[in-house]
Amino acid sequence: MATIRLKPGHVQPLWAGHPWVFAQAIDDLRGGATAGDEVSVIDPRGNFIGRGLYSPGSAIPVRILVRDVTTAIDVPFFVRKFTRARELRSEFGLGTDEGTTGLRWIHAEGDGLPGIIVDRLGDTIAVQFLTIGMKLRDRMIVQALEEVFRPKTIYDRTPASVGKNEGFEPTPGHLAGEPIERFTFSERGLKYSVPTELGQKTGYYFDQRGLRGRVEELAKGRRVLDSYSYVGSFALAAARGGAKEIVAVDESALASEVGAECARLNGLDANITFARADARKVLKEAGEKQGYDLTIVDPPRLAPTRGSRDQALVAYSKLAELGARATNPGGLLVLCSCSAAVDLFALTRALANGTLRANVQAQVLERWTQGADHPVPAAFPEGLYLKALIARIEPRIT
Repeated sequence: MATIRLKPGHVQPLWAGHPWVFAQAIDDLRGGATAGDEVSVIDPRGNFIGRGLYSPGSAIPVRILVRDVTTAIDVPFFVRKFTRARELRSEFGLGTDEGTTGLRWIHAEGDGLPGIIVDRLGDTIAVQFLTIGMKLRDRMIVQALEEVFRPKTIYDRTPASVGKNEGFEPTPGHLAGEPIERFTFSERGLKYSVPTELGQKTGYYFDQRGLRGRVEELAKGRRVLDSYSYVGSFALAAARGGAKEIVAVDESALASEVGAECARLNGLDANITFARADARKVLKEAGEKQGYDLTIVDPPRLAPTRGSRDQALVAYSKLAELGARATNPGGLLVLCSCSAAVDLFALTRALANGTLRANVQAQVLERWTQGADHPVPAAFPEGLYLKALIARIEPRIT
């Protein structure tokens, strides 16, 4: 097995439990290693740190999988990891309630399995292989998934961009079990039917489950805008919560169509309008006309890397301004970020700057993040990628 030695000054995070070995931290590679091979990682003095799978073309060439020299990375290894992950979720009431049959089973680093994500969508499991090392072990992983979770179908949702970066050709689609055309599942008693060709993440955004429940509690009697709505999950929650009127907008025509179908499926279509539109344009128009009592701004990831953070903060600040202008005095603005590079403090500052330009003030009432099916190692701050603020919008006091 090849060995990677680290440079001085790059060891402490890994000793503390951080799973990533960055390219700039590597001093040398001893022994031959090809993409996907197991490699050992040692500190500058030769002390063993852990073992992971090698991605030579990545900014993160190694993600630590095990912290000992003997554990084999084989089918039993994945079975143990999957079983523990399922037990963890069960302890928090996830995976056992038929009212919620959609959740994340495996959250990569959060479950000690960097390089794979596994979601449950009813009787189907959707998997993403995020490193070449995990892709080369896809048959092991599928076998372990079948043994632990007993799904009717296993479906590959690996993005093409991941394969390009990691040096492999993704093979999205049916992997095992019965072929399907739609993901059918429920969340908090709401039913969803999402076609497999609707290509967002593994098919759905389970990380916002808790916040959707809170929006449902806050929506009664309010006029609601769900911008960047995807299939309208916030809109459905607001409708069930008694919102007076809901507008859900997304740039994807298919997402809007599916959202309307889901609203009809749940008998909640009477006061929801789904529209294909530019969310920024809709927010701007709302600020110039009649506003909303509850405005949700949940954009896609704006800072995919640390290098894009500053540009993303400008965009979040602008969205905060547009959202604040679209919200009636005394109304609520929900501002979200799924960018790991943007922490809660930075998002709050973007909200402050945006509302200043809108000549209003924001009083932050609540802060939300991902749920228990998206766990985060204490030594891995990058894992806490989701943040959301609920703020009351009031006229600025002069």
